[in-house]
Formats: sequence, C-alpha cells, structure tokens
Amino acid sequence: MKHSIKLLTAFTTFAFVASIAATLAGAGGATTGGAKVDLAKSRLGRILVDSKGITLYDFPPDKGTTSVCYGACAALWPPLITKGKPIAGPGVRASLLGTTKRKDGKLEVTYNAHPLYYFVSDRKPGQTTGQGVEQFGGPWWVITAAGKEIHRG
Repeated sequence: MKHSIKLLTAFTTFAFVASIAATLAGAGGATTGGAKVDLAKSRLGRILVDSKGITLYDFPPDKGTTSVCYGACAALWPPLITKGKPIAGPGVRASLLGTTKRKDGKLEVTYNAHPLYYFVSDRKPGQTTGQGVEQFGGPWWVITAAGKEIHRG
C-alpha cells in the first residue's frame, strides 16, 4: 500500500509540473509569428520578460547558443519557443535577439547569444523565484537589457 501511495504521489507531482511547463512553454506568444521579449521592473532591476511579463532566465552551462537543458531540466525550466523572428519590446536590443534550433527542431529565443528559459514556479508577472537557483549543473540568472546576468538574489 505504501508503494502505491508513493507511486501515485510521484505521478501526480509529475503531471502537475508537466501541465505548468506546457502552459509556460506556450506563454511566450509563439503561436503566431515571433515571440516578444520585453523589459519589466522587478526587485532585481529591469529584466527580460515575455509578452505577458513572465521572467526569462539564462543558464550559464549552455554551450554558446546551444541549449543543454532537456528532459527533466526543460520540464522545470521550459525554453522560450518562437515560430518566427523574435520581436524586441521597448528597451530590448533587437540586435541581441536571435534563435537557436533545439534537438526537437523548435526554435528557442536567445539574447546576447544565450538561450532563454522560464522557471516553472514563476506564474505571475514580477516573480523571480528561479533567481540564483542551482539546478542541473549550474545557477539560473535573470538578464538585463544589456544581456548581462544579475548575480544577486
């Protein structure tokens, strides 16, 4: 009986995380055209966010523009996917926006040559709960309009 309860709990947790990840993966406006990257005020300063104000993160272990975040990593840190050229909001440098192709063929948005990600726990504009979190081989950082990581919590 204990094994069944543990299994059910694990499955429920996985299903919850997967549903949040799917929601966030679609949150960047990737359904038609390019995903928009904006700037927003936060407790850390002005940082990159998607079109709905959800915080975007950088993962230093990525190899240049190539993402190393797949599987369990991408379930907790979904990539910002686009179906076209990313769009720079006010204050965002269009020259720093780009894309990189993921293993599944989808295009992930990059900024200053770094792939961009969401954190599954950030559900509302202004949340930065992933800031400085050490997971999957490195820390996760919010990014300024200049394309620099903010290394404080």
